[in-house]
Amino acid sequence: MATSATTQSDTITNGQIGQIQDRLATKLREASPPMQEVQIVLSAPGGKVFDEMVAVFVRFVEAVANMIVRIVCPNRALAPREMLRATGRDLYVNDEVVAGMPHGEGDKSEVMFFKPEPWEYTRPGWMSDDDLDKAYDRRGLKATDPYSQAQANKDDPVFADEKPNGTHWKDKDGKWCFAAFDGWNGKRNVNVRRSDCDWNGTWWFAGLRK
Repeated sequence: MATSATTQSDTITNGQIGQIQDRLATKLREASPPMQEVQIVLSAPGGKVFDEMVAVFVRFVEAVANMIVRIVCPNRALAPREMLRATGRDLYVNDEVVAGMPHGEGDKSEVMFFKPEPWEYTRPGWMSDDDLDKAYDRRGLKATDPYSQAQANKDDPVFADEKPNGTHWKDKDGKWCFAAFDGWNGKRNVNVRRSDCDWNGTWWFAGLRK
């Protein structure tokens, strides 16, 4: 069953504000900005710098809101192609890329699905793999292994109908590759290939906690 990683009923607590203040203080001490210039900024009317600091923090919070969590138990003993066939989907794959897919590790995975915020895209409606990596990082995630992603889509075949989802990795030559689950012409499929274009704005992405 899908679960939301956050709830909308609660707001920031005094304890969390204290943690933010402590971490900000540590970072400011590490940065060691010059005292006179700091005072000029503090004396500026309107508190614009603090508005911008809060806005940046809120953007990071929004980035992790409304994630969907799936707990899966992937069969990592299967060969890559066998694992993909076990999903029951039509395969549109590059055999070399399939053979080099990361297997991941562990008997159980907590897969976090998210859709990037509009401001995270490389250009309106399109995201590069490099910027997708930044979107993962903002959420404290790394791209999930295809085995965990495939298991999530096997457990709930309807999920990708509503939320087509992908993951990516680099092959031994440093080229981006991807696994993508969606539907086309009424048929469910999985694509595993080298990445030769950006992701469009319909995609959700599967990640694991770092």
